[in-house]
Formats: sequence, C-alpha cells, structure tokens
Amino acid sequence: MLSLPPLVFLAVFFAVPVGAILLTGLRPDGSWALGALVEVLGDGALRGVVWFTLWQAVLSTVLTLAVGVPVAYALTRFDFPGRRVVHAALLVPFVLPTVVVAVAFIVTLGSGLRGTLVAILVAHVFFNVAVVVRVVGGLLEKLDPRMEDAAATLGAGRWRTALHVVLPLARPAIVSAAGVVFLFTFTSFGVVLLLGGPEHATLEVEIHRQTTQLLDLPVAAALSLLQLAIVAGLLAVGTGRQQALAVAQPIAGDAASVRRPRGVGERSFLAAALALAGALVGVPLALLVLRSFRAPDGGLGLQWYRALVDPEASVLGRPALDAVRHSLEFAVAATVVAVVVGLAAAVVVTRGPRRWARALDVVLLLPLGVSAVTVGFGFLISLDDPPLDLRGSWWLIPMAQALVAVPFVVRVLVPVLSSIDDRVREAAAVLGASPARVWREVDLPLVGRAVGVAAGFAFAVSLGEFGATVFIARAETVTVPVAILRLLGRPGPSNFGQAMALSTILMVMTTVSLLVISRLRPGGTR
Repeated sequence: MLSLPPLVFLAVFFAVPVGAILLTGLRPDGSWALGALVEVLGDGALRGVVWFTLWQAVLSTVLTLAVGVPVAYALTRFDFPGRRVVHAALLVPFVLPTVVVAVAFIVTLGSGLRGTLVAILVAHVFFNVAVVVRVVGGLLEKLDPRMEDAAATLGAGRWRTALHVVLPLARPAIVSAAGVVFLFTFTSFGVVLLLGGPEHATLEVEIHRQTTQLLDLPVAAALSLLQLAIVAGLLAVGTGRQQALAVAQPIAGDAASVRRPRGVGERSFLAAALALAGALVGVPLALLVLRSFRAPDGGLGLQWYRALVDPEASVLGRPALDAVRHSLEFAVAATVVAVVVGLAAAVVVTRGPRRWARALDVVLLLPLGVSAVTVGFGFLISLDDPPLDLRGSWWLIPMAQALVAVPFVVRVLVPVLSSIDDRVREAAAVLGASPARVWREVDLPLVGRAVGVAAGFAFAVSLGEFGATVFIARAETVTVPVAILRLLGRPGPSNFGQAMALSTILMVMTTVSLLVISRLRPGGTR
C-alpha cells in the first residue's frame, strides 16, 4: 500500500505530462511521425548541441571534483576556528536557485565573460562543489587516519599517501559525487540560459527554444526523448558501478578524527583550500548583495528594495514583492506533498523487495534528469481535461515543485530508515504492537529529525524551482525565480536593480532554510 502514493504521484505528475509532450511531438496528426528523430540525428547544429551538452558536463564535473575533493579532505582532516561555519556555508550555493547563481555571476564576471564557456564552467563548479564536499567528505570522515600515519611511517610522502591510500578508499564516494554532478550539469538550464548566450546551448536550453520560440514540438519531443534515454542509461550504469565499488572498497575504520594541521605543508594546503572555497563561494554572493544596494549615483541605499513594493516601478503588472509571498505559499504546499510522497517511497525502498526497491529508487531520480521544460509544458497540455483539469488550479505549481523535491526527500530518509535495527521492530511486534503502531511508536520517533531535515531541503528546493514553473506560472502566481528572469529580460537599471534585490531576498530565504536544516542535523555539520 505504501508504494501507491509515490507511484500515483509519479504517474500523474511525471509520466502523463512527459508522455503527453512526447506523443504530441511524435504523433502530431494521430500517426507516428518519427522524422523528428531522424532530423535531430541528421541536423549538424542539433548534433552540436548534444555534443556540447555532453562535453561541457564532463568538463564541469572534472573541474568540480578538482576543487571539491581537496576542500573535502581539508575539512574532514584538519581542525581550525570556524570549521563548522565553513562546512555549512559551502552548502549555500547548492540550495540557491539557479537563477540566483546566474545573476551572482553576471555581477561577478561582468559583461565581458557573459556568454562564454568560462562563465558556464565557473558557475557549475560554484553550484555543485557542495555535492562533492558532502558526499566525499562523508566517506572521508569514516576512514581511519591511522592508515595514512602508517603509510607515512613506511616512508610514503604526503602526496604518495593521498594518491595510493586515501583516493582508492574514497573512490566510491568520488564516483557517486561525479555522477550527481554530471546529472545536474548535463541537464543545466537556468545557468546556461542566462550565462551561455545563443552559441552555448545545452539540450535543456534547446528544448526551451524549440518549444517557446520556434514552436517546433516534434523536434523538442525528439530532443527530450534523447535526453531521457541518456539520463536513464547513465543512472542504470552508475547504480551498478557504485555497487561494485562499494563491495571492492570497504570502509577501513569507524570515524576519522580531525586535528590541527602540522608543519608548513599542511598549513599551506589548508590555507589554499579555504582561500579557494572562499573566493569561489563568498565573492559572487557578496557582490550580489552589494549590487542590490547600489543606487544609480553609485552610492548605497534601499532604492531597489523600495521599488519592489511599488506597482508602478514593476514591469510585472503588480508589486514585485508579491512574488515572495507566492513563492512561500507554493513552497510550503510543495514541501507537504514531497514529504508525504517521499516518506512513503523511502519506506518502500528500505523495506520492500530488493529488486522492486532498486527499480523504484532509480525511477524516483528520473524527474531530475528529464527536461523541466518538457515537464512544465507537458503540464499545460495534459492536465487540462477532467478528471485532471488542473491547468487553472493553484496546486499546479506546488506539484511541479514537489516533483523535483521528492528525490531529495528520499535521499535524506533512506539512510536513516536503513539504520534502524529490525530487532527493535520485532520486539515491539512480539509485545503485541500492530504494524501501524510499530511504525508510529518505533520508526517515526527515530526518523522524526530526518523528516525535518528532508522537509527543509524540500522547502529550499521548491523555492528555487525554475524550469517547470516558468512555463506554468501566470501573472497572478509569479514566483521569485520567474520574476527575476522577467526583470532581467527587460532593459533599464530599475529592472536590473530589482532583480538584484529579489535575488538577495531569495538567497536569504534559502539560507534560513539551510540554517534550520543544520540545527536539525545530528552532529551539526554532517
């Protein structure tokens, strides 16, 4: 029974919209027209888009690992003042909406680098370095540092120890982090749309262009199908690869201890890692906040924030600050849906038959790898007839946001549910407790804190959802990310200043969510 809510949710709000857009594009007159697939494969420009999407994702992943792995090692091995603050601050970019990330780099890089590959790559590293730090750092924390001490005793230098001891043991986490980063950069939309320019289009951006500007649904459907096939293949291969590495590379030790850096080499390494993390994360966000207070005369003031409440100063047809209220309302509703669906799915993944649980776990990740543009447009053309006539419903946006948030909820809850000792449940059952009572009085108290963390992540993710919402938001239901995009699309210093102010407000909202999550997490930073 618990598998029913996630399956129904995925069927109605994922399979139906995606299937509808694919059928509309590939069967425009009721018969299959597969010429669009041939056109995609035969068109040199479209093949170029596919090729650029692949290699920029690979390059973004490599650069993110190059930055994230050393920072993760420094944070898990060395103790220093403010360590927990740095650890928490590195997660801020990941929960920020992609629109805010793009705006931060527009301010940081200026007009000279906007529209270049460098801008895309740097923004991708900024956005995803938290994934590497969290995933790789989580494993490094469990590695026994005495193995490194033993290697040093046997004459191995610092770099040889890192290459031949630490990296092989950390390989499962590095591969897992690389897979997640590749998925996010392969399906990147907001960052590429705002920073890449017309000559740097990913599949996601090209699907948006074919749908909204060229009105070529067959080509858009073919591109969506190609993207879905690539993502599904990567998920299937990646899952098997991670399982193989997990068996081949067992964790050696229970917990790593942090210590003060010793010698000039370790202190220099720590200083370099912290400086890199600070420059990458702190500088763009600080410049974004500063730009939101900069007046036309070059001074500092609240002019752009005051303009957010003035309907005459906004190109949105209403006060831009209304978007904040809409975003909060939608995020709360999406969080409730995501936690209910995600909790049920997590229980099935951890307690259901192994093959079924593994299949459901992969299927739950598919919404992250399918074009959000496809999902959003699919909502419009598939959910407009009874009994699913939701196109004019207030709930359409929260459902789209929950679809993206559910995988994060599941990822938070599955490890916690898996750690509960079955003997506790069995003891409660022997004492006469029904399965419902066992769940209510045994499982739920143990996972209550994790549910709070999952809800915080779902709220932050929902606040920043952009790809699908930009399609289905109406004038009276504009969210903050959509409002930022519309303001940036209009010329004039007032529109740009209001976009900076809204971006700062959205950054503060997501950061507050992150602070709540960090207080709920046992152990502070983990």
